[in-house]
Amino acid sequence: MSSPSNPLVRAYLRVGLVTQILFGLIAGCLLAWLHPQAAVSASLLGDLFVSGLKAVAPVLVFVLVTASLANHKRGQPTHIRPILLLYALGTLGAASVAVIASVLFPTTLTLVSQASDAVPPSGVGAVLKTLLFSIVDNPVNAILSGNFIGILAWAIGLGFAFRHARPSTRDLVADVAEGVTLIVKVVIRFAPLGIFGLVAGTLATSGFSALAGYFQLLLVLLGAMLFMAFVMNPLIVFWQIRRNPYPLVLTCLRESGITAFFTRSSAANIPVNMQLCERLGLHKDTYSVSIPLGATINMGGAAITITVLTLAAANTLGIVVDVPTAILLSLLAAVCACGASGVAGGSLLLIPLACSLFGISNDLAMQVVAVGFIIGVVQDSAETALNSSTDVLFTAASCIAHGDIDEGAERRV
Repeated sequence: MSSPSNPLVRAYLRVGLVTQILFGLIAGCLLAWLHPQAAVSASLLGDLFVSGLKAVAPVLVFVLVTASLANHKRGQPTHIRPILLLYALGTLGAASVAVIASVLFPTTLTLVSQASDAVPPSGVGAVLKTLLFSIVDNPVNAILSGNFIGILAWAIGLGFAFRHARPSTRDLVADVAEGVTLIVKVVIRFAPLGIFGLVAGTLATSGFSALAGYFQLLLVLLGAMLFMAFVMNPLIVFWQIRRNPYPLVLTCLRESGITAFFTRSSAANIPVNMQLCERLGLHKDTYSVSIPLGATINMGGAAITITVLTLAAANTLGIVVDVPTAILLSLLAAVCACGASGVAGGSLLLIPLACSLFGISNDLAMQVVAVGFIIGVVQDSAETALNSSTDVLFTAASCIAHGDIDEGAERRV
């Protein structure tokens, strides 16, 4: 792409995207404080930005995975299996951290009378059934509804099928992927305006007054997520790359976690993560598959939410949790978290399934879900930031460990 001729546009593009987003964040806070009415109107910018990301993300995943597999050279490693191992290890570790945090800092809930109208899954079998039906979804419907499991299934199938196509066909698929990627880059350039609108609208309409009654619960949730982000994840990355992990950890949190915190959607943050992987010099054949896969199954933040809220319900009802049950809860929360994207309502609607371990009735469990929705303005944002930034972190760690990264980019990391 040629450089813009307008000096103002050139000056704007020279400022780093993260710096622009921070300016948008500060401006949104100031507008919500000084002129709440205008801030509500400014939320339109945030809604447009998130809608743009959600619109382009399914198409991007579909064409990138298809093109990556179709043009993959035989014998060239992609290291997907080690990344899947890191995803599973991170999610299980997050659930274990949540159990320990809940034992050290037990919390109770004031259960509310109103509950969500949404219907939770009745068991692990229901979650797996939903995932299986998502895989065999119509490809057009999968793209329209943002069913990333179905999108991945069709993209992988077509990618392998196109390996036997004529070179001109594979080139066309690659050109389509490049075109969609260019559109994504344009959408991402509007992130500062989108964050400005999201922050201004959120603070002006809801604020944080509703969260005061759940301050301790939020502290446990956020503390567990911060511990995962700054202690457990770096340990996992160090195990892979055998050197100081924090430059990579902080880069992923800064450039992926910030946008994910405000968009509150791992799917919407896929284009941001793709662009970050490109800047880190990772191999495209690897990250074009691992990033959308991570947005589907790498759910450490969701595992923390399910575990902490379930144990808070158990504490409220005076249920004693022994060590074997805590271990079982960790495993169940990790499995449920991986299936959260296949269930309407995400991680919160899987809380009744975890509560069933302790014999907590569905009515009471749905009241816990309602509490989750009340604190969702912070909980869901932090959960998504952890989930999405970890997708890039584990992909980069595996690529570095296997030498699947540009030499100059590795020195920068």
